[in-house]
Amino acid sequence: MKKLTPEQVEKKLENNDGTLELIDVREVEEVAQGKIPHITHIPLAQIPEEAEKLDKSKQYIMVCRSGRRSERAASYLHKQGFDVANMVGGMLEWRGEIMN
Repeated sequence: MKKLTPEQVEKKLENNDGTLELIDVREVEEVAQGKIPHITHIPLAQIPEEAEKLDKSKQYIMVCRSGRRSERAASYLHKQGFDVANMVGGMLEWRGEIMN
């Protein structure tokens, strides 16, 4: 499974051609404190049921607070055949734009 630093994710977002999607697996209360613009919110517990709605032709980057929950989500999606990476360090390490 691929791992990306927050800096690498920022660069990928700058060059995104529409095939890259970020998914935030934190809980609602955490997301309310700030999130990366245009990120999709799917709490970790809902990943298995929401996976069938995701597009396998896209690349996904999973995000959480520190990188642990997103690693579990990325591992699950990887096993389901998705092109997925985990953002190591999570929002604690994110230095890019944040919106509420």
